[in-house]
Amino acid sequence: MGVMVFDITDPFCTPILRGLENALYQANYLSLLADAHNEPHRFERYLEMLLDRRVEGLIVIANWLVTDIKVLADLTQKQVPTVIAGRALEIENVSTVSIDNEGGAALALEHLYQLGHREIALIRGPKTLASSGQRWKGIRSFAQSAGLRLDSKRIAELPESQDPNSSFEAGAQLTAELLRAGEGFTALLAYDDVTALGAMRALKKKGLRVPEDCSVVGFDDVAQASLSMPSLTTVRQPMEAMGSMSAGMVLDAIKAVDQKKDVPVARRKISAELVVRESTMKV
Repeated sequence: MGVMVFDITDPFCTPILRGLENALYQANYLSLLADAHNEPHRFERYLEMLLDRRVEGLIVIANWLVTDIKVLADLTQKQVPTVIAGRALEIENVSTVSIDNEGGAALALEHLYQLGHREIALIRGPKTLASSGQRWKGIRSFAQSAGLRLDSKRIAELPESQDPNSSFEAGAQLTAELLRAGEGFTALLAYDDVTALGAMRALKKKGLRVPEDCSVVGFDDVAQASLSMPSLTTVRQPMEAMGSMSAGMVLDAIKAVDQKKDVPVARRKISAELVVRESTMKV
């Protein structure tokens, strides 16, 4: 089984890999892992190499994905069952497993709202990421239903980057800029956990306590979220489940190919879950 990762340093990838590796092992499949380093040409070269080695199926872990992967559509002509884990891309004949980004972001904002927060700072994801738009849609949807005003002076946006870990520094910098802007806020909702951890660093540098002076919420529930001080309230993506589900879908598709049947194409969306820890409290 070919397994393509766009950036193995992305903390999002590891638990998905764990889930799919377990499922493949139980099905007696060996995975050939390739890390594309977020480089389109490397992705295409690895794809050729995996196909030359006659992989029976392909799983692509594509979270922080800003490259064009229409090349995947060509796989269908070669009858190689393919599943993209982590992002709901509309590619014909390619199955996907993704999280309900919209519902998850609405859950996060609702949590802060129920704690009494009305002056909430927001750090949006980069515009190029589909998940960023989906999460923003969820935030706006909840704000509208609750009559909560989103002040543009309290909204920042992560810059585009090929490095998923760069959002720590960006989160710290944007939070510092929001604080300098002078529009006070009692809570901050970040695009993802790494951004939220950067925000917590900036708040601490300014002498502000989390959560006493400012509550902070992330998204993803990467390993560092539970280890931070204070531990981070976040929206959990069931990433291991996403990995094992992706493996199951590819194995089903391989069986269909073997039996000369049509390859099933599925778009699976997994619900997000709010995990309340120490970084949020009532106003």
